[in-house]
Amino acid sequence: MQSRTESIPELLDRLCAVVPDYPVPGVSFKDLTPVFADAQGLRRVVDAIVEPFAGTFDVVAGLEARGFVLAAAAAYATGTGMLTIRKKGKLPRPVHSEDYALEYGTATLELHRDDVPPGTRVLILDDVLATGGTVGSAVRLVERVGCPVAGIGVVLELEGLDGRRNLTDHRVHALQKV
Repeated sequence: MQSRTESIPELLDRLCAVVPDYPVPGVSFKDLTPVFADAQGLRRVVDAIVEPFAGTFDVVAGLEARGFVLAAAAAYATGTGMLTIRKKGKLPRPVHSEDYALEYGTATLELHRDDVPPGTRVLILDDVLATGGTVGSAVRLVERVGCPVAGIGVVLELEGLDGRRNLTDHRVHALQKV
């Protein structure tokens, strides 16, 4: 356990595992599961990711799958609810769907049409901002159900992929840029 004087980037550097050539050759995957397994690390990351948005959101949306960990912890810590934005075919009731491009393929996200009433302010959380395709898709889904996006929080931002260009109308907070 490190002291509270350790910065969030230092904490992430210490706890993240780097997995080369995952999910495809040439990609170095920063695995946050060791951060989630560390009680102090998880608490500090969650506190840091929501702090800039304090008082501006009513519910936290998490993107499947690691975004669920962050969103559930953030919702609990802030006394708000949580939305699950899932991969295609995982939600049982009527959904809105959004296709998007990844840095290494394509995918579809879905959100239940009726989990929260229109006008609910939503903070979107995910582990990584890469090309902005996944988070941009989540933004469009949240807006399609009539909810304003209060902001976007990510643990890691891959600067070389310029994902913020797809999110120019939204406030983005990254804990570490790599």
